[in-house]
Amino acid sequence: MKAAESFEISMASRVEIDEDSDTNKGSMWVLDQKLDQPMDEEAGRLRNMYREKKFSALLLMRLAFQSLGVVFGDLGTSPLYVFYNTFPHGISDPEDVVGALSLIIYSLTLIPLLKYVFVVCRANDSGQGGTFALYSLLCRHANVKTIPNQHRTDEELTTYSRSTFHEQSYAAKTKKWLEGHASRKNALLLLVLVGTCMVIGDGILTPAISVLSAAGGIKVSSPGMKNDYVILVAVVILVGLFSVQHYGTDKVGWLFAPIVLLWFLLIGGIGIFNIWKHDSSVLRAFSPVYIYRYFKRNGRDGWTSLGGIMLSITGTEALFADLAHFPVSAVQIAFTTVVFPCLLLAYSGQAAYLMKNHDNKTVLQAFYLSIPEKIYWPVFIVATLAAVVASQATISATFSIIKQALALGCFPRVKVVHTSKKFLGQIYIPDINWILMILCIAVTAGFKNQSQIGNAYGTAVVVVMLATTLLMTLIMILVWRCHWILVLIFTGLSLVVECTYFSAVLFKVDQGGWVPLVIAAAFLLIMYVWHYGTLKRYEFEMHSKVSMAWLLGLGPSLGLVRVPGIGLVYTELASGVPHIFSHFITNLPAIHSVVVFVCVKYLPVYTVPEEERFLVKRIGPKSFHMFRCVARYGYKDLHKKDDDFEKKLFDNLFMFVRLESMMEGCSDSDEYSIYGQQTERSMEGLINNNGNTIGSTADLTISSVDSIVPAKSPLHANNTMSSSSQQSMQNEIDELEFLNNCRDAGVVHILGNTVVRARRDSRFYKKIAVDYIYAFLRKVCREHSVIFNVPHESLLNVGQIFYV
Repeated sequence: MKAAESFEISMASRVEIDEDSDTNKGSMWVLDQKLDQPMDEEAGRLRNMYREKKFSALLLMRLAFQSLGVVFGDLGTSPLYVFYNTFPHGISDPEDVVGALSLIIYSLTLIPLLKYVFVVCRANDSGQGGTFALYSLLCRHANVKTIPNQHRTDEELTTYSRSTFHEQSYAAKTKKWLEGHASRKNALLLLVLVGTCMVIGDGILTPAISVLSAAGGIKVSSPGMKNDYVILVAVVILVGLFSVQHYGTDKVGWLFAPIVLLWFLLIGGIGIFNIWKHDSSVLRAFSPVYIYRYFKRNGRDGWTSLGGIMLSITGTEALFADLAHFPVSAVQIAFTTVVFPCLLLAYSGQAAYLMKNHDNKTVLQAFYLSIPEKIYWPVFIVATLAAVVASQATISATFSIIKQALALGCFPRVKVVHTSKKFLGQIYIPDINWILMILCIAVTAGFKNQSQIGNAYGTAVVVVMLATTLLMTLIMILVWRCHWILVLIFTGLSLVVECTYFSAVLFKVDQGGWVPLVIAAAFLLIMYVWHYGTLKRYEFEMHSKVSMAWLLGLGPSLGLVRVPGIGLVYTELASGVPHIFSHFITNLPAIHSVVVFVCVKYLPVYTVPEEERFLVKRIGPKSFHMFRCVARYGYKDLHKKDDDFEKKLFDNLFMFVRLESMMEGCSDSDEYSIYGQQTERSMEGLINNNGNTIGSTADLTISSVDSIVPAKSPLHANNTMSSSSQQSMQNEIDELEFLNNCRDAGVVHILGNTVVRARRDSRFYKKIAVDYIYAFLRKVCREHSVIFNVPHESLLNVGQIFYV
């Protein structure tokens, strides 16, 4: 039953879902559970020989060097614009410079060094950082995921690490409290989405302020140049930066680390020179008493200047989001030996220069004016390159976090391009890239000065930090199981510092701070509405799935004509029969000879190893020729076009039939005894002798009966095993031949095209969200058939409408 072309069955399926309705679990439900058992044994037998990597001292130093170009670019370019944004109206008292420097020193010590490098980076999800990585960790340790598609079989994955705790522990009570009400789960999701949206805002503001600040060096050497020319140069650099994103960073990435290392050495060396030449007394800023004197002397103006001080720790959240696969120890070595000392020297050197030169024009370009004249242009070139590297790191982090949101059902399906064959994390999202470019250019050309962009940048950064602090509190309780006193100390210190900065940036909302709030609100609306629609579609499938007992009661023919071919029915359910299938067999008089229910689901893990990806089982007796296949992915896994999803699925299906037949020939516990070693050797022999087998035994598994009972005489047992094996082998050959014939006859991919509508009695905001925003997002996003590379001529859409 091969479709000549893609077409859609539009059915008048109008199902209303009551959001508060309970599932009635009667006797039919109990029977369904017996007929459609979870894949516990199948999942339990999948094993991946994963071992935690151990790094030699030499390799660790090499990774620490490479991390400079990926992790610290954004943080390293902050000296370009911090003092100007701290003193936008000039410096009235030289002692204010010492107070500001003291604030910078302790901000760098408390937030990037102590909080992020030594605490937050340890909360990575197998090397992955960012707010969604923290959320994934929480989802594995507590049932807080709003789309409940997880199952205990998923916990058998080697990448699904989790810890257990005593029922009376503080962690258990926190877990119970989180799981107690849906509103708490939604609040946690909203917190993650807000942090994610602010990271997207960073992806817009970092290139704008970094490139504009670097390009401002041109004006220092040519004071008569108009500011419009500087903006034009910055815009040209930005257009070029975003235009080459589709090439990826694989070919030029090796240059990033040397550029950033050279940058840090230059600013550190210039800092030492300025301290020696101008005023070494600025080193007294290491005493925190000057912070107190700064606030006492300046009052509210000193408080609002914290918005500029805040920029000295921008890039800290990108440090965590860009963690990638660098070991935490490598990041710690790079920060403590290179980044932290060089930044302290750079800020101290600028402060020493400003102690002697504190007029308004000097403060505006404090960094470039403090450079010795002989090395001005080399430093300018390196500064521009460092700004580009910092912008690239932030853009890549934005792509990565949107990919994570997409996988967890919180972002519309967009095209994701894998730009490197060597590194999994290097991706490019065309639609997001051009949106970022347009917004970045609009911010650069619209504000025209660093001060307003700096105000916007500070607002975005502090909100992300607050979100990370709250998520880390839960991580410390549920994942690390820290003592409550340690949790209180970490949370208290972090909130005191970050809320202080947050109160300062609130004064600058009307001076540019509103920009990230508007950007974040727009992305938050898109992400939350998409997640709401995805959740309701999943609930619809769960509530309207067909009884397995009813399906099997139809008999092997399902009450229809079984025509040659294989039908792949895609569903979000890992158990039960989807609603679209009942519509299909109700409206058409025929069905394929072989039916495979395919469930593709994403789990809160960074990746699912290829050998553990597919779970296959049989539904009903063999005569029904019905199977279920669950394909599991992590939020870092990609569906690449060169990966033939259909081919992999059939490879695993055929392997399942072979192993099932082999186990049937070796599991007659009434006649003989079976030992695990015998079974493993038989399995290996079967696979090695069959040239058509693709993959390995780890690709999937089946339930088997390994029992030890009193054995009969060896001769009788051997005869029985021989006859049983011959019979099972013949059955295997027959079924494999049948499956191959059906595959040759044609494969049809049956996808549900569910349309969501708001009920007539719904509130107006719900109608706007569902009928307009969600409908528009569904129209412009990518189809499932494109993601799985389904041939157009083999596609069959089954349409249905339901109301929420």
